[in-house]
Amino acid sequence: MAFDDKTRNRLQKLVSDCRGLLSAEFAIQVQQTYGLDPNSGELTPLDRLAHLSDRERHTAQLLRDTLAHYLAGEDDDKANRIAAIDRIIREQAFTVLNRLAALLMMEARGLLLPAVSQGQQSQAFELYKMIAGSALGETGDAYRVFLFSLFDEFAQDLPALFDRFAPQGQLFPREPALMQLIAALNHHEVAPLWAEDETIGWIYQYFNSKDERKKMREASQAPRNSRELAVRNQFFTPRYVVEFLVDNTLGRLWFNATGGHTSLRERCQYLLVKPDEAPPAAVKLRDPRTLKLLDPACGSMHFGLYAFDLFLEIYREAWDWEQTHGPGSLDLSTRRTDDLRPLCQTYADADAFLRDVPRLIIEHNIHGVDIDPRAAQIASLALWLRAQRAWHEAGTKAKDRPAVGHGHVLAAVAPPAEKELRQRFMAELDGLDAELFEHTLFILKGLPELGVLLQVERELPQLIRKVFGEHGSLFKATDTEQWSQAETRLRAALTDFAQAARASYQGRLFAQDALQGLRLIDLAREVFDVVVMNPPFGALAANTKDRLAKTYPRSKNDLLAIFVERGLELMRSGGRLGAITSRTCFFLSSFQKWREEIVLGVAKPEVMADLGHGVMDDAMVEAAAYVLEKA
Repeated sequence: MAFDDKTRNRLQKLVSDCRGLLSAEFAIQVQQTYGLDPNSGELTPLDRLAHLSDRERHTAQLLRDTLAHYLAGEDDDKANRIAAIDRIIREQAFTVLNRLAALLMMEARGLLLPAVSQGQQSQAFELYKMIAGSALGETGDAYRVFLFSLFDEFAQDLPALFDRFAPQGQLFPREPALMQLIAALNHHEVAPLWAEDETIGWIYQYFNSKDERKKMREASQAPRNSRELAVRNQFFTPRYVVEFLVDNTLGRLWFNATGGHTSLRERCQYLLVKPDEAPPAAVKLRDPRTLKLLDPACGSMHFGLYAFDLFLEIYREAWDWEQTHGPGSLDLSTRRTDDLRPLCQTYADADAFLRDVPRLIIEHNIHGVDIDPRAAQIASLALWLRAQRAWHEAGTKAKDRPAVGHGHVLAAVAPPAEKELRQRFMAELDGLDAELFEHTLFILKGLPELGVLLQVERELPQLIRKVFGEHGSLFKATDTEQWSQAETRLRAALTDFAQAARASYQGRLFAQDALQGLRLIDLAREVFDVVVMNPPFGALAANTKDRLAKTYPRSKNDLLAIFVERGLELMRSGGRLGAITSRTCFFLSSFQKWREEIVLGVAKPEVMADLGHGVMDDAMVEAAAYVLEKA
């Protein structure tokens, strides 16, 4: 089903209506039930909330712990408390909408019997009631418990979305609001959209309205915080642009590696091959498990979804290549830590291999980062659903599908700021590890605004030597080994800290945010073959302007230029970067140094499409899509 203007307008109205419904519902709940006033920021003491059941009292405490976590490092004043409570309401609304949409998309892919599409008359719920009997009470209560059981089941694969104890997943609409929400999601004009991979991305796009973006721009020329930076630059990339960029980056790399003997030549409709182009000399093919693609501003992972399609073909061809040329014919030399054996020694036969390919793509190939935690939530879901669709189309039953790991989609969240918790955690560490942890949190400061623009991998060698001693002038193997060992210890200690019986909910949030920071450091140390993106553009946020200008002096006048420079930094030589940005960077004098020293110095342009106005939804910008090869 094509996402034409009429379809998008209908979906936009649905999302707007659902956000309004859920926001109103949760505003009432946090104020009237749980004692958090979204208007004044005042908190009613728990001992005065005598009407709460034990379960509700527990939720009230979790909400207070979440609020304290969000306010850590901020002034605990009225304005910040109101903003933090508003954030809680917004996050709960977004998560509930995404969860129900995800269940509908699972139904459309044969992964789940009807559970939401027919509400309380759904087939899956009827079977659930037959087993549970009357133990769960009235129908409304039983249906809520049924949905919670589904959330808990899928939380094993998608904790970012379905974990009911995550800070963004603590509230749920009461029965009247829930039935109204489900009715809206099942409207006959919307129902066909749940089979489309792009639907969840458009939900993310439309959750923040055009009016909201307009007000932000009117209030300030430059984004004032990480949320404004995310919302103001939230533009869905059209499918044809995605295909153009991925075809000419990932597709071109594989085309060249195979000497042009690949089905991608016909599969990639936008792959630019000149009629008189001599086929490149075939080289030793890379094992596809070592190919790495990054979207550094991934949003809903639109680039990754299409790249998934190409990786399916790449893996099939790699298997055929190894069958023809024998074990060891695929190059594994670029792997960093994975203990990989040849494909034919890893799998019993082609069927076993092909059944595992969707998992391999998520766990090895596609990486994404976004400063908006909601985007990471959506992107993880989108890739997981794409894998489920691949298995569904191959006729692989749910019980035979491999479990998918958490993949490599990260939210660039702020490092934890709770001083007391940090000191308590560090007291349990070895002295050097405690020093390393404190310095690591310091270098991650600014992560919510900078994401991958924060060059943590450059600061890491100096940090390792400062803590553990000198190892030479370069980040050598000894430095890498010291970091790997120390990071393993920190991960284990943070996990133990979060799971300890004495740990508070806020303590668990502290540990989870610290672990997310370690994961981002790992990602920044990767070397990528392909970087594709629709990056933020325009003025730098006030609170990061000086830092970015110092770090990226050749690109400092616009975020798009900085993202291009950083993307090339994270790639290996011969890798390809594809981007859609404003076209002005190619002719304005203020970008001259960037053009000369980055576009023509670090890289060389391969293809470009001058697209003009009206490409990225309501973004008022003339766009260009282009591919650069790193020299």
